[in-house]
Amino acid sequence: MRRTTIALLAGLEASVAALIGLGIALVPLMLLWAVHFGLAVDAALFLRAAADVWLLGHGVDLVLQLDPLTAARTGLPGAGDPFPITIALLGFALISVAFGRRIGRRSAAEGHSFTGSISAITVYAIAGLVLAMTAGVDGARSSLWQSALLPAFTMALGVVIGAVIESLRGDQVTDAAAGFVRRRVAELPVVLVETTRAVVRIGAGAAFGVLAVAAVLVAGLITVDYATIAGLYQSLGSGVDGGIALTVVELSLIPNLVVWGAAWLLGPGFAIGAGSAVSPAGTLLGPVPGIPLLGAMPNEAQPFGALWLVVPVLFGFVGAWLVSSGTTSPAAPATAWPAPRMQRADVRASWWFPLVTGAGSAAAAGLVLGLLAWWSGGAVGPGRLAEVGPDPWAVGGVAAATIGIGAIAGAYSAWVRERSGSGPGASARRSRYDDGFDDDDGPRTFNPNATEVLGR
Repeated sequence: MRRTTIALLAGLEASVAALIGLGIALVPLMLLWAVHFGLAVDAALFLRAAADVWLLGHGVDLVLQLDPLTAARTGLPGAGDPFPITIALLGFALISVAFGRRIGRRSAAEGHSFTGSISAITVYAIAGLVLAMTAGVDGARSSLWQSALLPAFTMALGVVIGAVIESLRGDQVTDAAAGFVRRRVAELPVVLVETTRAVVRIGAGAAFGVLAVAAVLVAGLITVDYATIAGLYQSLGSGVDGGIALTVVELSLIPNLVVWGAAWLLGPGFAIGAGSAVSPAGTLLGPVPGIPLLGAMPNEAQPFGALWLVVPVLFGFVGAWLVSSGTTSPAAPATAWPAPRMQRADVRASWWFPLVTGAGSAAAAGLVLGLLAWWSGGAVGPGRLAEVGPDPWAVGGVAAATIGIGAIAGAYSAWVRERSGSGPGASARRSRYDDGFDDDDGPRTFNPNATEVLGR
């Protein structure tokens, strides 16, 4: 497929992604305009609100100024002054990343990942800037530079993930950008490449394993406390139209709650307002935002809350064990990219390799979970509501410590097992001179002076 066609298709799909995200925010607001307000209010107000919600979903800060009557009804100090809303509704960002991943994979499969990526990212940058310029009013104004950069960054994250996945699917590379990266990586020392690969696989795998357990935990809490959530819906008296709009906001917050669940599982927990805390050690809350889904939060200390720390340690151990044991298997291709198999086995046989990979995995996992904790929190209102979400430094530090302990233990366990001769890596080393290749993984040459007598 031609480069121009790839660029047009990527730009079109990015436009569709932006419209879908905007439509998810706009449809319930238009329903609210039609049913609750009887078409009596200017529809442009709801269009601007949908644009602000979409921008918030990508991390763009929004500065609000409430009218005196509304500010007085909130009862919060400083409600009459301009205040920022900085929390990201990560459900919208997740939609953009999913579309970006699809765009990146298709562009890489056609051999033009760079062209498709630039086209999609440019479309998202323009969309964010246009929405911020058209939606901005005196009472609600988004940051222009963030509107141009953060949605584009979210799309860039997706297209990079998709292009990398597609480029690593096989040995045959048709994409120019992927080929360039592979050639540059092939020039790097094998030690650096192998260490980085192991660190990324173990650290990212353990971090997303913790998030998966947190997602199950959040789903369980919502199921158990469904009656409480339903009661909060009824107490708000929002009606069907308002309930739909509120549900869309709650669904967009589900990824945030999963990250908060991971912070709770790790121990630091999260806050719903300044001076509050939700952690395994206990829950201390003041007035909270009127979101029924928050009724699923645990409201008391857990008797064995510290046992949840076994989860990240276990993921670190299992990830290091699998990566350290599986990648030196004889089933691996002898000339697999980026380094021949026996060169990789030599690197992994070093005594320092488990320590370095374990420590690096701890840093990678802490970085991933710390950044997600930072992205999932922020300000949701004036006064004490300016502090909502987990502490990213605490979450990243605990994640690095727990996953690092497990990763180092798992890596050394696999290393000792292979050194003792019972692991797959040991089998690969024993067959080093029996697989048809010399030390440099080149074809073995016949030596007429060898002591073996063939065919006798």
